[in-house]
Amino acid sequence: MTSTQEAYKDPEKNIGEVVLDVRDLRTYLYTRWGITKAVDGLNFQVRAGETLGIVGESGCGKSMTALSLLRLAPKPAARTVSGQIFLEGEDILERSESEMRFIRGQKISMILQDPMTSLNPVFTVGNQMVEGLGLYYGEEDSKSLKGRAVDILRRMGVAAPDRRVMDYPHQMSGGMKQRVVGAMAISGTPKVLICDEPTTALDVTIQAQYLRLLKQVQADTGVAIIFITHDMGVVAKMCDRVMVMYAGKVVETGDIRPLFKNPSHPYTKALMASVPSMEHAHVDKLYSIEGQPPALFDLPAGCRFANRCEFVDDRCIAEYPPMYASEDGHTADCWRLEGDWKKVAEAES
Repeated sequence: MTSTQEAYKDPEKNIGEVVLDVRDLRTYLYTRWGITKAVDGLNFQVRAGETLGIVGESGCGKSMTALSLLRLAPKPAARTVSGQIFLEGEDILERSESEMRFIRGQKISMILQDPMTSLNPVFTVGNQMVEGLGLYYGEEDSKSLKGRAVDILRRMGVAAPDRRVMDYPHQMSGGMKQRVVGAMAISGTPKVLICDEPTTALDVTIQAQYLRLLKQVQADTGVAIIFITHDMGVVAKMCDRVMVMYAGKVVETGDIRPLFKNPSHPYTKALMASVPSMEHAHVDKLYSIEGQPPALFDLPAGCRFANRCEFVDDRCIAEYPPMYASEDGHTADCWRLEGDWKKVAEAES
């Protein structure tokens, strides 16, 4: 059994009410080549205490989805042109930028892939954390805020946090910097935490420690986590549900165990087949998906995976498939499911 098949799901995990509800989210980039549909009609929900994994190849829209949820898509090129993002029942797309400054951090926060893009090299870690904490606990003095910073670093597994608050980022290892970034992200006790490939630069041992810390924080606070990664093994260990993206669209979603055991969309099947396995150690060449994804500024009328799919037929090329759902809530956009699964809604190309 491969690591991706050994899907982790804690039966005692406390999953609460929906805290994030995304409806028909579309974020486009206006470039000299045309309109790039980076995020094209996303619909999903995340519950308190739940971890949703988002997977897919580079350029499929994972990180742009994360930035869109925080309303940080790079301007002026990128614009969220339609959709709704309900955070605890409030559509944050209708909030002003000044209101968003308080929503970010306190209600929704993010851990970036490279900690050095989040840490200022000329200020100590303590000063940077106190600056953020001052926004949430403005009535407290600097000594109290520093104490909070030390406590949060300790929760994230930083050794000797009372000394580490005096360190500059360059005095820390990569794994330690990532823990500091994680501490900064949870300092406002957000309801939703977005992790954009936070373990990519970590070795296997530090990666496992970091994932355990995130799980512990979630168990303690009930935060909903959106975990973006290329690593299917990490998804299997970390997530309760998974959402597979391809060329700006979600092509399959489901609970982690049934989706990994029985993927339904040809793209998801190809992703799973691409994961190295000791069971196939004798093969001369690892499996890879032939071809390239379509350019997001020149998308086909039909299925966006059609030019790489072994099951493609004329209908796949002519028309984008609707979403189909199984009885257990597993969904996928593929014509091959017609007749076996129930049609949920017509997908828009």
